Amino acid sequence: MADKIDTGMVDELESGPWPSFITDLKELSKRKPAVGQLLGQLNQSYKDKWNYWQGTVLNVDGYGGGIIARYSELSQQYPAIAQFHTIRVIPPAGWVYSTKTLRNLCDIWDKHGAGIMQMHGMTGDILLLGTDNETTFDCAEELFENGWDLGGSGGALRTLACCVGQARCDMACFDTMGLTTHLTNTYISQLHRPEFPYKYKFKLSGCPNDCACSMQRSDMPIIGTWRGPMQINQDEAAKFVKEHGEQYVIDNVITRCPTNCIKLEGKKIAVDDPNCVRCMHCINVMPKALRPGKDKGVTILLGGKRTLKIGDTMGSVLVPFMKMETEEDYQKLTDLVDRIWDFWGSNAHDHERVGEFINRVGLGTFLEGIGLEPDPQMVRAPTSSPYIKFEELAPSRFGGESKHNPAVRSEEVEAMERAE
Repeated sequence: MADKIDTGMVDELESGPWPSFITDLKELSKRKPAVGQLLGQLNQSYKDKWNYWQGTVLNVDGYGGGIIARYSELSQQYPAIAQFHTIRVIPPAGWVYSTKTLRNLCDIWDKHGAGIMQMHGMTGDILLLGTDNETTFDCAEELFENGWDLGGSGGALRTLACCVGQARCDMACFDTMGLTTHLTNTYISQLHRPEFPYKYKFKLSGCPNDCACSMQRSDMPIIGTWRGPMQINQDEAAKFVKEHGEQYVIDNVITRCPTNCIKLEGKKIAVDDPNCVRCMHCINVMPKALRPGKDKGVTILLGGKRTLKIGDTMGSVLVPFMKMETEEDYQKLTDLVDRIWDFWGSNAHDHERVGEFINRVGLGTFLEGIGLEPDPQMVRAPTSSPYIKFEELAPSRFGGESKHNPAVRSEEVEAMERAE
């Protein structure tokens, strides 16, 4: 049957200079006939400009999420993909695998599914594409037996994602992998059993470079930062200036500071630390000379997400600085999370993300609801419009002039004012 499948349109995706997923799927179809039929349905979708998949709910025992069920509307034409579900699997923090671990996962999936894997989806999960109603349960059981677990879906906590952090990055201001593991273990029930108005995502970045893209892709970004002065190695700064020249430093470091807080004084760097906004640009250009400060912690934001009801949003600052080193620090964070979930869960509309909820009720009401004091750093920028209401007044009987608009002062108007 595979020889009769029309793939004329998808074949064009192999014609460019870059590697194509179509080539990989064709190779996989030699072992997995369902993948050949998948290409046929994809080709039909391109022709008709229509998505022929229907989604529904499919849960394994004890789980309220983790399986994205897909049923084909072209099941008579392509019976091998009548059911073509996706299993979400929680990866290790920082996506750090051993070769043995990866081989184990691939062997399980090759045995039970279509062999298509995505590492990693927008959720952060490992995505295993291509099971039916029966093999989904068999695959899940073998995953559990080998230490894997299912990720989140629906109105639940979603699988956490983080950058590699202090494991391999000198810039990291906290242990991203440790906190990711802690939050996952603490809230594993909320991840497995949907109980929220809608999805809730954590993403963690070790420094303001935000390599996990947490501000754009999560409800609660946790981003490493520091307080106090930036660390400066003047010897390394002098070497950098000597090697690249003063003009290079001026053009690529000094003039690109958003708050003009960094200066070059001879071959020395001076930083006005109170005005530094931690953009990391100067540190990225001169990493040996400049480093994050020694008093390290995290900034916690809230409300970021991709396009839904009110479009793309980035998180707003919720906690400007919090230490994140001890069990007590972790407990402060989880206490804050619990208060947010209680207030949001009790008052949000169905399918209303926490950022949309804040947009509806107002930040002041939200802060009061979670018991958090307002902080000036929660304001993104000074308001550009004062929103002062002016009432329109009836025009003056003196040719449009009135005492409220004294553009031209006539003797008659002044006489009236004196009389009043």
